[in-house]
Amino acid sequence: MFKIKKNKKGFTVIELLIVVTIMALLIAVVLPGFSSFRKSQILSNSSEEILSSLSRARSETLASVSSSEYGVHFDSDQVVIFKGTIYTTPNSSNEIIKIVSPATISNNLSGGGNDVYFSKLYGVPNKTGTILVSIPGYSTTKIITILASGVASSN
Repeated sequence: MFKIKKNKKGFTVIELLIVVTIMALLIAVVLPGFSSFRKSQILSNSSEEILSSLSRARSETLASVSSSEYGVHFDSDQVVIFKGTIYTTPNSSNEIIKIVSPATISNNLSGGGNDVYFSKLYGVPNKTGTILVSIPGYSTTKIITILASGVASSN
């Protein structure tokens, strides 16, 4: 008279193995691309921070803010916008801009050193050259060029 229904609920082991395998393959394909994308974004953001710092120091010099020149000091993990023609630390007027790790900064400025400042009248830099932003173990780099006119650009 009465029939008992058998309800089969859940997943079989084979179905679970197939889903886990597909997920593992997707992760294996997407993860390296995401890592490369992340490093590319770090390089872009770091070079933009440096370009912005150079532009700001030049603009403040040309605007004669506090009747002073302004410059940028380069360390391996940060840039510092400073007032005057000589970088001194610590100084309350210095503005420190940290670069996102693992990016590093190195420079090749004419005459050596780690500082560039801009002249009041024309905004030309005391040094020209290049700033290299790189990530250890990553083949792509960003090169920022400081021209004699005071304009800085990136590749």
